[in-house]
Amino acid sequence: MKYLQLIRYQNLLMLALMQLVFRYGFLNQQDCFLALADWQYLLLVLSTVLIAAAGYVINDIFDQETDSINRPSAQIVGKLITESKAYNIYVALNILGVSIGFYLSNVIEKPSFATIFIFIAACLYFYATTLKKVLLLGNLMVAFVLALSVLIIGFFDLYPATHEGNQDQMRMLFSILTDYAFFAFLINFIREIVKDAEDVKGDYNQGMQTLPILLGVGRTSKVIFGLLLVPIGIVFWYVNSYLMFNDLYIAVLFLLFLVLSPLLYCLVKSWSAKTTTDFRHLSLLLKWILFFGILSIVIINYNIKQNA
Repeated sequence: MKYLQLIRYQNLLMLALMQLVFRYGFLNQQDCFLALADWQYLLLVLSTVLIAAAGYVINDIFDQETDSINRPSAQIVGKLITESKAYNIYVALNILGVSIGFYLSNVIEKPSFATIFIFIAACLYFYATTLKKVLLLGNLMVAFVLALSVLIIGFFDLYPATHEGNQDQMRMLFSILTDYAFFAFLINFIREIVKDAEDVKGDYNQGMQTLPILLGVGRTSKVIFGLLLVPIGIVFWYVNSYLMFNDLYIAVLFLLFLVLSPLLYCLVKSWSAKTTTDFRHLSLLLKWILFFGILSIVIINYNIKQNA
């Protein structure tokens, strides 16, 4: 169990489910050819999960002192697993993940695409060692990597299968993936700031320059309030201008109850958030908002077919 906790298996399951939703709940429902066979797509998911798991491990290695203050009961490296063993796990996970990525890049006859997996692994390493200490840069990096895990589906499943006869369709599908990647980026960026507010004591002792340390927890909660207005505005606009316009009422209800309403609840709660418990609550809510936001692509697709 300690090894599962080390790699944050719940987060990895959500990441894998997200990628499976895009393939089997959306792309497979379209009348188009996809570059990867089912088993190859599962390898793409596995590669992403392995590299993400390595990112969690290296983060825990460099967060030992911070975790001893912020989450002493949940600390794994240095207590349940030695640092040297954690390093070995980190290296093994990255080698496996990047190797699978190298194989898939050759399958689609785009060997240069292997650099995407190396790039993601490097981003997660530099985040853990350096970038997380830099104001907002670490938050942006984590959000960007999550968005890239959505876009990578298009790089490997859509782009290699694109030809002159289906360019418009593939461009449309890739633009939808880009929209969801942007949503994932926004929500995760806000969540990372919320987590910084949750971890402010340990981060301060480690000399990190996070937003809550620079502005204070009270002012940071107001920044979170302001940032939440962005996804709320985007979701409201999308529901009103696209879903309502096309009579997709099942999708409207789904987004209103499971995405927009929780976002509004977070907005209200963020204004007065002060304690670690407050920010932990917001962080958990934002994780579920991200999950249901991604799942909405299945509901929208189903609603379109029902109306056809």
